[in-house]
Order: sequence, then C-alpha cells, then structure tokens
Amino acid sequence: MTKIKICGLQSVEVLKSIQALPIDLIGFVFAASRRQVTLKQARMLVREVPSSMGKVGVFVNPTRDELDAILAEVPLTHLQLHGQEAPAFCAELSCRYRVKVIKALPVKNLSELEADISRYKGTVDGFLFDTFHPSQSGGTGRRFSWDLIPQIQFLIGETPYWIAGGLNPENVGDLLRMYRPYGVDVSSGVETNGSKDIHKIAQFVEKVRMHDATN
Repeated sequence: MTKIKICGLQSVEVLKSIQALPIDLIGFVFAASRRQVTLKQARMLVREVPSSMGKVGVFVNPTRDELDAILAEVPLTHLQLHGQEAPAFCAELSCRYRVKVIKALPVKNLSELEADISRYKGTVDGFLFDTFHPSQSGGTGRRFSWDLIPQIQFLIGETPYWIAGGLNPENVGDLLRMYRPYGVDVSSGVETNGSKDIHKIAQFVEKVRMHDATN
C-alpha cells in the first residue's frame, strides 16, 4: 500500500472531517511558512489525529531547545527536516525523542542528490524528495523532473521515501502508474484559495487507494 502523507494541516474542522480516510501521516509545519502552526495550535490539532495516523512535525534547522519544548507537549511520531541538519544530528534526534526522522532533500540534479543520499543513508528513517526552490522549503506546488525517480530509487535502496512537489488528485495516478513510489506527500495540491479542501483531500486519497487496489 502506498503511504499517504497530507501536510500543512491547520484546521481542527478539516482534521475531524478526514479522520476516517485511509491516510498514513499528517504533517504539521513548525518552520516559518504560511502553513506554520503555533505550539498552542499543534496541541489542539494532534488531539484530532487518530492513533492509526502518524504525526509529523516539519522543521528547518531546529535547535534541541526548540524540539525539547515542542515534543514535551506535542506527541509527534516523526520529525521531517528540511534544512542543513547534519547526519549525526538526525541520528541523535531519533534516539533522543524516540521518533522516526525523515530527511527532505530538494531535487536539483542527480550529482547533488547522489551526494546527499550518500551522506544521510543509514542515519535517517526515510527520505522526502521535493522540488528545489531557492527560498522555500516545500509547498511550492511545482513538480520536479520525475525522470530522476528511477535513479533516486536505485540510490536509496530499501529506505522508505516519499515523493512531493506539485502532486494533486489529477496527476498522482500518473506518478503511481509510472514509478510506484513508497509514499506520496501533498500539501498545496489539496488546497483551494490557500486552505485545505476536504473534498480535494478525499479525491487524492481515493485516487491513491484505487491504484493500490488494482496493482
């Protein structure tokens, strides 16, 4: 089964409406972003996440003090790191907080990806591959070149990974048919006017699960 991650949730109402959907991970953005949540918001939001869904905190170069404060009050199951966090730091966080660590890597070119994967492979629990943007860490709504996915799959071996960047209910089926990734991550692709759209989330999940049922 393809792992589904819905990222950038900010609304209790939306979370309540999607509780019954077969979603694997829900992402909350703590890094500076228009989708950023405060500690108070995060505490309220995680209460609405069923135990069957993982709770992912999205960060960019977090400090230990920042993570200590958040994880003391928000029971995250995963940390997704979008900055220049060192491999040793990533490995430390996994042990320190007993969470899984996903390292997000921007897709620019194969040579840089190969170097980055080599650095982090074996020290993180998974990778997320997203479209490169010079000033934005994810949520761009833009696809990267899917032609690179076979090389990515070869480089990471058995490590779990998610494809992000420009996915939506209309194109996720194409991605799954062509490359069968371990998981898919969506944020802006299930929004309307900058806010999460319950119907688009349901459509996205339905497209993924329809593919799973027939393959």
